[in-house]
Amino acid sequence: MADSGSNGRTRSLTLDGDEVSFQEGESLYEVARRNRRPVPTLCYDDRLEAFGACRLCVVEIEGMKSPAASCTTEAQPGMVVRTRTEELERQRKILLEMVVSENPAADISPLRGHASQELGQLAEEYGADGSRFQGARSGSSYRGDPNPMILRDYDHCISCYRCVRVCAEQEGDYAISVANRGFQTSITTEFAGRLENSECTFCGQCVQTCPTGALADLRALQSEGEVKDFELTRSICPFCGVGCSVDIMSNDDKIIGVRPAMDGPANEGALCVKGQFSWDWVQHTDRLKTPLVRENGVLVETDWDTALNRAAEGFRKVREQHGRHAIYGIASGRAPHESSYAMQKFIRAGFGTNQIDNCSRA
Repeated sequence: MADSGSNGRTRSLTLDGDEVSFQEGESLYEVARRNRRPVPTLCYDDRLEAFGACRLCVVEIEGMKSPAASCTTEAQPGMVVRTRTEELERQRKILLEMVVSENPAADISPLRGHASQELGQLAEEYGADGSRFQGARSGSSYRGDPNPMILRDYDHCISCYRCVRVCAEQEGDYAISVANRGFQTSITTEFAGRLENSECTFCGQCVQTCPTGALADLRALQSEGEVKDFELTRSICPFCGVGCSVDIMSNDDKIIGVRPAMDGPANEGALCVKGQFSWDWVQHTDRLKTPLVRENGVLVETDWDTALNRAAEGFRKVREQHGRHAIYGIASGRAPHESSYAMQKFIRAGFGTNQIDNCSRA
């Protein structure tokens, strides 16, 4: 049943000929999407304040002279709205042709980021190849940035400002901003410098919101050329106790990247630098596969029984010589909850001390 206002009347509007209900404060874009009437957009992100810059999401509203941006227009009772008309689709195609004409014709690898395919998919849907408005191009890449995590390929930038806004609104870092106007518009840092010299925390939010792949995950792109397809597996980031949901990118049982889960209840599409980019240790060649014990000052491989007995003997000697308070436990932030529980039980019940901490606070 549709919601009712304080005057008892049902809040409803007409959407493409059908009467639909809406909640107070909803935008026409949200109403249309909820009712499975997809409206194209390039500047919209659920996590950000509606911007209305790309104008692709415009809709016709009966009684209004010009189409209105659906993402910034609040639904009102009695509205008659049309989301797909011949004129709207013609305007959208023209806008897309203009946007695509400023970008080099190239296939964007899906390894670049969560939203990297949005422009390409819309261009294909509307048959916009950019040839109609060929001319000057805006954007200049900063491929010289030596950071090993984020590619700044601004040749593909369309100045949607999603990266700037997610950095400010979600992270509060304000590490990147917009400089200049017109064809000189560019996404930049303070004094046009490197990301490592800015307020950037390398959370990767700008990468995952970019609809063109102009900002890209360099770690994942290392597999480009070798990977034709990849799978996404939902999991939980192991680095701390927040419980951020992640989608692990893998190919042939090999991890090639990590993405934040946009619907993760704890993080809602956000990750820290460790959760986003520190995953290569899982399959690193230096990762230990067998336990080691020290023999004559040299670490040598052994079996688990020998290693556990050696560790137990070491704990016993320390307690006998120096007392129980000489033992201190530090749990790994990468350990699952069950292992952390066992660790604190080992210290508290086994040695009668509360001297235990974990590295997640680092």
